[in-house]
Amino acid sequence: MSGTGRTGKGRGRLGSVLSNIAVALGCVLFLGGFAWGAVVYKPYTVPTSSMTPTIDAGDRVLAQRVDGDDVERGDVVVFRQESWGNAPMVKRVVAVGGDTVGCCTDGKLTVNGKKIDEPYLPAGQAAESKKIPTLTVPKGRLFLLGDERSGSLDSTAHLTEAGSGTVPRSAVDSRVDAVAWPMNGMLTRPTGFETLGPLSSPGPLRLILAAIVAGVVLILGGAAYGPLAKRLGRSRTVSRREPAGVH
Repeated sequence: MSGTGRTGKGRGRLGSVLSNIAVALGCVLFLGGFAWGAVVYKPYTVPTSSMTPTIDAGDRVLAQRVDGDDVERGDVVVFRQESWGNAPMVKRVVAVGGDTVGCCTDGKLTVNGKKIDEPYLPAGQAAESKKIPTLTVPKGRLFLLGDERSGSLDSTAHLTEAGSGTVPRSAVDSRVDAVAWPMNGMLTRPTGFETLGPLSSPGPLRLILAAIVAGVVLILGGAAYGPLAKRLGRSRTVSRREPAGVH
């Protein structure tokens, strides 16, 4: 009996140690995930419907802090440009420095003579709802459009300005990875631009969320171990004290 008791205590201590480790590791993952996210991402509330249906007015997005030099075609970016009002704006990059952009050929935007498939446009809307004269984007600059072409104040509204409506890469503050509220998730990759060059890789948002969820699971699992172990211990004690058939 004494040997069995010592074994039970030993198992109890081991379980308690493992429980504490699980809770500690869970806290590290949970808090670390939030800290990592705070360093890498910025939240923004989009004030207009110029990016509908990708992003609606009032949506809360998570944008990864990036250098403007890392922006590629198809990226949805947050930027500030003095001549555009010097307020944070969200638009899609459709052409980069050196590209020739125009609209439209067979109802599609063209970049470097290639017709671009844009499945993110509103249903029933063709790219030709926004007329764009053929122009070459200056080096180090970006040509930006809203996904809601008919109502977006984008590069086409600034064609008469220096740079033909383009903005410098340095104006980019971050790149939108996901719509956090409502929880629409990660933005779809703009595969229509793949024939022109590499697309941007998604940020670490999925890894961050995985770390936070794993942390919650470990914390809850570790915290639940103690009460469960005590309840199981009581059940075993009662079963030993009251063997079947004894009155």
